Amino acid sequence: MTLRSGRNFTRGQLPWEATVKSCIPVVLLVLIIALVPTLTLAQNVPATSSRIASSQESPSSDTTLDEHRAREWGLQPEEWARYRQLMQGSLGIHSPNLDPLTALGIEARTDEERRHYAELQVQAEARRVEKTLAYQRAYDAAWQRLYPTLQRVDLAGTSSTGNGDLSSVRLAVFVKEGCPPCEQRVRQLQAEGAAFDLYMVGSRQEDARIRQWATRVGIDPDKVRERAITLNHDGGRWLSIGVQGDLPAVVREVNGQWLRL
Repeated sequence: MTLRSGRNFTRGQLPWEATVKSCIPVVLLVLIIALVPTLTLAQNVPATSSRIASSQESPSSDTTLDEHRAREWGLQPEEWARYRQLMQGSLGIHSPNLDPLTALGIEARTDEERRHYAELQVQAEARRVEKTLAYQRAYDAAWQRLYPTLQRVDLAGTSSTGNGDLSSVRLAVFVKEGCPPCEQRVRQLQAEGAAFDLYMVGSRQEDARIRQWATRVGIDPDKVRERAITLNHDGGRWLSIGVQGDLPAVVREVNGQWLRL
C-alpha cells in the first residue's frame, strides 16, 4: 500500500512503528554522549582521591620524622620547630652546619634556657666520646692482632728527636675552642720559639673556624707561611695517639711512642 507521503510500509506495519524504529539509533547516540562525562568522571575519582590521600599523608610523615629527630637530640617538638626556624634565618646563613643544641644555646632567650642546652650538649658529647673511645679500643685491638709489627700513628710534620730545647723539637699541639688554657699554652709556645703542628679537636673540618681561633690567639701569620707553625683539623688524631688527659695537650714522639710534655 502506498500513502500520500510517498513512504513505503510493509504489510501489517503501522506508520508510527516505522517512525519509532528510525528514531532508535538517534536516541542511543544521545544516551551514549550523555554518559561519556559520567564515565570519565568515575575513572578520575580514584586518582584524585589518591592525590588527596597522598597530600594528607605527607604532613603526617614530616611530623613523625621531626619528632624522631627531636628525640635524638633530647628536644621537644616545639624546640625542634624553633631550631628549624632559626636555621632559616641569619644564623643558618652564617653557620649552616650548626647542630640543634648549639643553635638553640646561642639563641637562648634566658639564662635558664642557655644552661639547659649546654647541659644537653655536654651529655650528648659525653655519649659520643664514649662510643668513639669504645670503637677506638676495638680498632687498637684489631690492629695489634692483624699488624702487630707496624707503626700505626704518623702525624704529618712531626718527627722523633732527642732531648733539647723546644726550638729544636717539632711538637704536636692539640687544642679545642672555648678553652682558655689552650689559648694560653699556644701563646706560650709561640713566645718560646717552638715549632709545632696545631690540631684543633672538634673543628668539623671548617677552615674558617681554625683561622678565627688562630687570629684570636695571636698566631704569627709569617710563622704559618714559613710552616714553623701549621694549622690542621684534628681528624681523629687525638684519639689515635692514645694519650690520656684533657686539652690542651703538647706531645712529641719518642721511639714510636707519643709522650705528653
